[in-house]
Amino acid sequence: MTSTAIAVSGLRKAFGDKVVLDGVDLDVRAGTIFSLLGPNGAGKTTTVHILSTLVTPDAGEVTVGGHDLARDPDGVRSAIGVTGQFSAVDDLLTAEENLLLMADLHRLGRAEGRRRAADLLARFDLAGVAQKTPVTFSGGMKRRLDLAMTLVGRPRIIFLDEPTTGLDPRSRHTMWQIIRDLVDTENVTIFLTTQYLEEADELADRIAVLDGGKLVAEGTAAQLKRMIPGGHVRLQFTSGDDLDRAARLLETSLRDDEALSLQVPGDGDVPALRSLLNLLDDHALKVDGLSIHTPDLDDVFFALTGHPQTVKEARS
Repeated sequence: MTSTAIAVSGLRKAFGDKVVLDGVDLDVRAGTIFSLLGPNGAGKTTTVHILSTLVTPDAGEVTVGGHDLARDPDGVRSAIGVTGQFSAVDDLLTAEENLLLMADLHRLGRAEGRRRAADLLARFDLAGVAQKTPVTFSGGMKRRLDLAMTLVGRPRIIFLDEPTTGLDPRSRHTMWQIIRDLVDTENVTIFLTTQYLEEADELADRIAVLDGGKLVAEGTAAQLKRMIPGGHVRLQFTSGDDLDRAARLLETSLRDDEALSLQVPGDGDVPALRSLLNLLDDHALKVDGLSIHTPDLDDVFFALTGHPQTVKEARS
């Protein structure tokens, strides 16, 4: 059975008169990627700051890595790593020296620290620039070093707060693969906040949408997409006769005579799809092709928050 890595109940935080988090509940399973989405100012970064012990909540119960946030903050810190919105590397130190500094902070010892640094430099494809300072690095290289520094202490839970903001598409996809590998090979838990909806769709096992300090939805990407109207099943036919018969049978469908196709409203879940195919079969209607179309996360985000997602993945 998969255990819980992060448990949050009734989390509240206000800064003066502004309520940032208003009764947030979360359950993040160990060994998964959990993504928190929301418009600017929704409370995503505040949530990360609270869960990583940087900010004290006003109310709520939080357990991270089996440690109670209020009673054992040092235990929480021992279990986590944090990569923030902005790179934390020191531009005056070489890539290797940045990693060795983190090793010293984690009290690894000189020999173990050098082994760990060498391993991470190789793993993040930075061995060739180990003796260079990050001021000469591209944005993608600097973010890889930043994440490598987070991993020096072998955290079980990693908070990634908008880790690919400002990266070009190729660097972003490289980071995605690194994140997947961390979960697959080391069984770490990733808590990811992002403004890139495609990033959440691509990586996250579960997604929560935060708006106005409240969670307005949670589920897999597929489950969230099914919440929004606009999904349909597209049926392709080989003859106009079959198209006519199917259109009469499926009165709510939208027909395309040129393409010999029908669009049947629905979310494409298995029971509904089975029922549709059985109905066509009962009337001896042969379908030449079938595809399921659901709203994307942009549609979900807009419908749930009332905000268009303004920062999108650049297309290569």
